[in-house]
Amino acid sequence: METKRLNKAISETGYCSRRAADKLIESGQVKVNGVVAGLGVKVTSNDEIKVDGKTITKEVENIYLAFNKPIGITCTTELDVKDNIIDFINYPERIFPIGRLDKPSEGLIFLTNDGDIVNKILRSKNNHEKEYIVSVNKKITPLFIQKMSEGVPILDTVTQKCVVTPINDTSFNIILTEGLNRQIRRMCDYLGYEVETLQRIRIMNIELSDLPIGKYRSFTAKELKKINALIKDSSKI
Repeated sequence: METKRLNKAISETGYCSRRAADKLIESGQVKVNGVVAGLGVKVTSNDEIKVDGKTITKEVENIYLAFNKPIGITCTTELDVKDNIIDFINYPERIFPIGRLDKPSEGLIFLTNDGDIVNKILRSKNNHEKEYIVSVNKKITPLFIQKMSEGVPILDTVTQKCVVTPINDTSFNIILTEGLNRQIRRMCDYLGYEVETLQRIRIMNIELSDLPIGKYRSFTAKELKKINALIKDSSKI
């Protein structure tokens, strides 16, 4: 019978990501067959896993959603946070967002119940592209485009080189492969610009296209196959 690490087994139920599962295990909140489990424990499908006394099992198939997040929605699974993404979507199964899109921003974000895929997509060193359209409060200059492309010092680091293309006098397209906190806003701010609108239009091979604001759709079989190919050799740590 196949065995797998406990954190992987928990993440595959959709309860949480593998990293979050490690924290639950470390804090003694996880029992296997009635015994408090430690990191590195391996389990089979016959083992009973409980988190805070509740048995968790994989009751549904993997869910992969593309959602067009409106401005004002917060990407958190904490239901006590006003306007959280989970309550807004009100999906019938337990799901959680992959990554974040800050409250003043809109556009594409993934939601899933497959914790195993999360870190593979999120790790910046895996070079998974995210594409945005951004408008700012004053005229864009060639120097601005150059500096944004070459890297800007924020958050005690310098952003990786990226592709920045002007759209008109005050808006541009940017493709990132890293995901620092409020990265685009901080980059613009460093260069003396203020972001007025920010929309994510693509993650990896999946595009926002004509998905209405506030609506979601499932990945197509073709999209999921392509994503699995893209993350096949990705590092999860």
